[in-house]
Amino acid sequence: MHPFAYTRVSDTREALDAGRRGGRYIAGGTTLVDLMRETVERPESLVDISGLPLREVTVTARGGLRIGALVRMAEAAAHPKVRTLYPVVSQALELSASAQLRNMATIGGNIMQRTRCTYFRDVTADCNKREPGSGCAARDGFNRMHAILGSSDACVATHPSDVAVAFAALEATVHLLGPGGERRVPFTDFLLRPGGTPNREQAIRQGELITAVEIPAHPRPLKSGYLKVRDRQSYEFALTSAAVALHMRGGVIREARVAAGGVATVPWKLPAVERALIGERPSDRLWAEAAGHAADGARPLQHNRFKVELLKRTVERQLRTVGEME
Repeated sequence: MHPFAYTRVSDTREALDAGRRGGRYIAGGTTLVDLMRETVERPESLVDISGLPLREVTVTARGGLRIGALVRMAEAAAHPKVRTLYPVVSQALELSASAQLRNMATIGGNIMQRTRCTYFRDVTADCNKREPGSGCAARDGFNRMHAILGSSDACVATHPSDVAVAFAALEATVHLLGPGGERRVPFTDFLLRPGGTPNREQAIRQGELITAVEIPAHPRPLKSGYLKVRDRQSYEFALTSAAVALHMRGGVIREARVAAGGVATVPWKLPAVERALIGERPSDRLWAEAAGHAADGARPLQHNRFKVELLKRTVERQLRTVGEME
């Protein structure tokens, strides 16, 4: 462990001042502390924001949902409004990590977490995300868990968050507060594809603080759910996952929101799947045909070719599950 300074702040202005000076924000610490132990991250200054008043879950005036950045994952999953309005969010949270980690980790920290790529976490391996220009050991290494969508020559690491997949599907917005004031970023723009700069992972500016994630109002009734496929049921990251939300009226799908996880460098929205569903009546044929578009544009590697078919099957299964809900 390398030496670092530690400051605990009690209000947002104090936090922003410390962040502007280069401090790294920390709350639950379930990711950053691990990376510091492994010397992947070496921040000179930590700013403890766990005491800030960002712990509320509220229904917005238009019927959406705002989740404070410091709401614990377990708290958000159990919140009556989350469970009632957006079950897909509760399910994604409950399928994440372990109970102990969910009791510590925050919503803001979850969407800021870094990849679980073994080469990124091995400081002896080449990794453009950790050290720009050094190369990507995963491309020619063991890449079974890596991305088939959204990758580049510089990086093929997947984003590990489950709830981020639900947020992407529901077209959530990230609320930020910084030295320049407040701003909002669409969730699908907040997490960045690697391109030629895989070390830049979020559209967040120096010193900015995540204050909340807001899910917009969606037409009702809305049926939603999250499916995660993994090697084991306990504390494992996704091989693939699917977040689905459907609005049906008169036996016809009027709106569809679908995203996938575990297969891309960011939570992956599936617009071709959504377009195939809208205006159609639910049927086994429809689920299969729509899911056939889930892997459009996939670029599998040597060891993860199986993910193409697995993704299609996972999306098809979850479309059917949600579509047949009472």
